[in-house]
Amino acid sequence: MRESSNPVFRSLPKQQGGYATFGSGAAGAATAQVHQGYEPYTVPPQTGVSRPMTIDDVVTKTGMTLLVLTAVAAVSYFLVDANNGLMMPFTLIGALGGLALVLVATFGRKQDNPAIVISYAALEGLFLGAASFLFANLVSNGGPGMIFQAVVATFGVFFGMLVVYKTGAIRVTPKLTRMIVAGMFGVLALALVNILFMAFSGSAPLTDGGPLAIGFSLLCIALAAFSFLIDFDAADQMIRAGAPEKAAWGVALGLTVTLVWLYLEILRLLSYFQND
Repeated sequence: MRESSNPVFRSLPKQQGGYATFGSGAAGAATAQVHQGYEPYTVPPQTGVSRPMTIDDVVTKTGMTLLVLTAVAAVSYFLVDANNGLMMPFTLIGALGGLALVLVATFGRKQDNPAIVISYAALEGLFLGAASFLFANLVSNGGPGMIFQAVVATFGVFFGMLVVYKTGAIRVTPKLTRMIVAGMFGVLALALVNILFMAFSGSAPLTDGGPLAIGFSLLCIALAAFSFLIDFDAADQMIRAGAPEKAAWGVALGLTVTLVWLYLEILRLLSYFQND
């Protein structure tokens, strides 16, 4: 299976011939019975054995995750609107808490833990609500209309890349994956340089709304969009390999991480054009 550029997908447990529980439990017992000359229907049902993951599981878990994120983001936005002093704590708690949970899920191999995924969605919602207020009302004068445009554009890119993947217009290859991963490291390096430049010179050319900042945002949006192709392929390979149903939570987490990144970059780009 090809490695995804998304760290959540990259650390999903794998073994030779499929995922950790593929080929074990009831399926493995049935295969053994057939090889020994017994009929498959003679195998007694086993409790506690997960069924294979389906696309419906992915859609359901991702929908639940995004629903929690959206609800918390709406509450966060209106609370910050009523009291601007909440913007900084909401931003810090949401961003740092969400990052911590992603690291726990990734390196602790707990991506299929629904409590972690839903908690991540709630924390990211807290962050996105405050960040949306910041970009739409303080950094620019776009208001709620700009947020709506960013949401529509985000899901437009998501479904557009899904069509591209399903039609095979762009094939997911190891070379493409390496290019996207290299691009992400490059973007991270540029972001760190931008922070250092701002600390020592007082200006941030990659986030000041100028031509260089617009180009940087477009690059980030392109990388996030192409990351969806690799994430779709990783999820497709998991389904084909017979990954357990619980793994759909990991897919939901990975897709949500990319969606959050894409939304923030689109929101940032729109704020440049709405700024007087």
